[in-house]
Amino acid sequence: MNLKILILTGILFSVQAKEEKPEITLISVYDNYQVAPELKTAWGFATIIKTPRELILFDTGGNPEILLSNMEKLGVEPSSIKKVVISHIHGDHAGGLEGFLEKNPDATVFIPASFPRSIKNMIIQKGAKFVEISTPRKISDSVYTTGELYGPPEEQSLIIDSKKGLIVITGCAHPGIVNIVKKAKKLMKKDKVYLVVGGFHHPPISCVKEFRKLQVKKVAPSHCTGDLVREAFRKEYKEDFIEYGVGKVIEIK
Repeated sequence: MNLKILILTGILFSVQAKEEKPEITLISVYDNYQVAPELKTAWGFATIIKTPRELILFDTGGNPEILLSNMEKLGVEPSSIKKVVISHIHGDHAGGLEGFLEKNPDATVFIPASFPRSIKNMIIQKGAKFVEISTPRKISDSVYTTGELYGPPEEQSLIIDSKKGLIVITGCAHPGIVNIVKKAKKLMKKDKVYLVVGGFHHPPISCVKEFRKLQVKKVAPSHCTGDLVREAFRKEYKEDFIEYGVGKVIEIK
């Protein structure tokens, strides 16, 4: 099969030339916004990315008991997750990691290279492996990390090349949500973004118009975005605004 190589900021991404884009499902398992009333809320963020090949957990919230309880109610076994990606160092995104690894020590954890030795040692002590992320790279079929972007703190976001277009998933967007979307478009050499989901970190309301300029079709802001900005996105995007919070499932087919 023919392959083409994309060179992105010095990193090689190997992509099948006529690759069929995968169906993707996003499942919110930890958030301070609530969609399913039977699930628990708490300040923080965690989302499961389901691809045809595997399940990836992006962030772990702040409380492992809440994370694991919500996963159980949603029918997700911790052992079914082989990869965990932590966006940044803050406890509301990384606090559930140790408890999760106690249930699933076979996972590989993708962490920013700037993480302290104490967290890296904890991952090893739990029997898991970690991969340090500094620059953009592919971590699964059609799933890429932006690499560390400076906030502070340093933070990585995920980019998924789906059937409908690019999906950008942010934990807290400390580097700036507009900057992250621009970075994703530049890395993937795409003009349009199908969906941006996650915490937007209290951006100015002007970011709503910036999203339109960046040709973002759908938005699902949650966690640390702020109610005023969420409502501004809801008003602007109408049916393309997605109410995202714990228990929400988004299918991209």
